[in-house]
Amino acid sequence: MRTKSDFPNINAKKPDGMRPEGTPFRVLIVDDSMFVAKQISQILNSEGFEIIGTAKDGLEGVEKYKELHPNVDLVTMDITMPNMDGVTALKNIVEFDPKAVVIMISALGKQELVKQSLLAGAKNYIVKPLDRVKVLERITSVLKNL
Repeated sequence: MRTKSDFPNINAKKPDGMRPEGTPFRVLIVDDSMFVAKQISQILNSEGFEIIGTAKDGLEGVEKYKELHPNVDLVTMDITMPNMDGVTALKNIVEFDPKAVVIMISALGKQELVKQSLLAGAKNYIVKPLDRVKVLERITSVLKNL
């Protein structure tokens, strides 16, 4: 009987979530929607990223970032959240750590807020509804440029 080792995968690629030396990129997810946070988490976990924390609003996101710093490689940040919106949270994180890598998550029709985010230091943005390929493309393009 043949086993999987008898059929090497000629298309094998290194997972997007792994650094060249083999350690995973560490991600903090900030989103008030449990569904979206879980969706991002599943997409990133499937590519080897390590989710080191989640936060349900901007205020908690800033606190978690400060608590986990310097062990955060990337933050995904929803724009519209209660208590503190994503743009304000982004500004607080960048003020605390100018080298922070934050990618904004936005609903359609929020172009002005996305523009404000990019001017405030966000490295890129992803538009909902989330598309696995686009999420990974945006995140890996930012991480490659670090």
